[in-house]
Amino acid sequence: MSGPPRAADIETVELPAPTAWPIVTAFGLTLAFAGIVTTPFISFAGVVVVIAGAAGWWRDVLPAERHERVPLLPPERRARPVEPMPGTVDHLVVGAEGHRLRLPVKVTPFAAGIPAGAVGGVAMAIVACAFGVLRFGSPWYPINLLSAAALPSLASASVEHLKEFSLAGLAVGIGIHGALSMLVGVLYAAILPMLPERSVLWGGIAGPLIWTGLVWASLGVVNPALQERVSWPWFVVSQVAFGITAGVVVARAEKVRTIQSLPLAVRAGIEAPGVPDRPAEDGAEDRR
Repeated sequence: MSGPPRAADIETVELPAPTAWPIVTAFGLTLAFAGIVTTPFISFAGVVVVIAGAAGWWRDVLPAERHERVPLLPPERRARPVEPMPGTVDHLVVGAEGHRLRLPVKVTPFAAGIPAGAVGGVAMAIVACAFGVLRFGSPWYPINLLSAAALPSLASASVEHLKEFSLAGLAVGIGIHGALSMLVGVLYAAILPMLPERSVLWGGIAGPLIWTGLVWASLGVVNPALQERVSWPWFVVSQVAFGITAGVVVARAEKVRTIQSLPLAVRAGIEAPGVPDRPAEDGAEDRR
């Protein structure tokens, strides 16, 4: 039988001894590969360092691992024993919120982007027509200019021709403007809730500037002649009018809860036996 433990064994703990050989070996490997793109002498030096590091590392672990005894902290500085505290805990239930949720918890329905795009499109059209009246004395100029992206006859038309009413230009312009407005409105509804609460800043300034840059760059490639006819200061103003109005509509839309806390089977619409139903007051607003 072994005798009583020594004081040195009680007040110290045995740990693996520190060693620098792994770092030396890694440095040698780095030199060896660096010589591939520099000079063979660096690779040769790296191989020598790798061999030395591997030998030193080998001696630290064979035939027996090196250890050292580390003194323990004084008893008054050591952690106190864990005291058991009897009691119960609340278990999370399916659909419970507040635990590892992905933000935002509530989002704007995508359907809110449709009225936002419609209102923003009207505001943008008012600004664009005002530009046509003030600059060319005709509200049809910006409409025909927008339609020129799809009608080759208007793309090569003169300014006097663009100032005249065109039924085809009006129909195509309304279609293009309406479709783009609805699309951007839905994008606003999807993106704005994930950004900080600054709908005017993001939707009214940052968004229009980014969109203007994209349109300017694409027109420079697709239709440089049309790019030269666009008044870009007025284009930015009209985009800002769209962004502010659409952003305000999206920000004021009633938000709905996400269903991220529900299990995948429930979110996918699959029958999930044993999964309790959501509360009645939450079930109606959880479905987008």
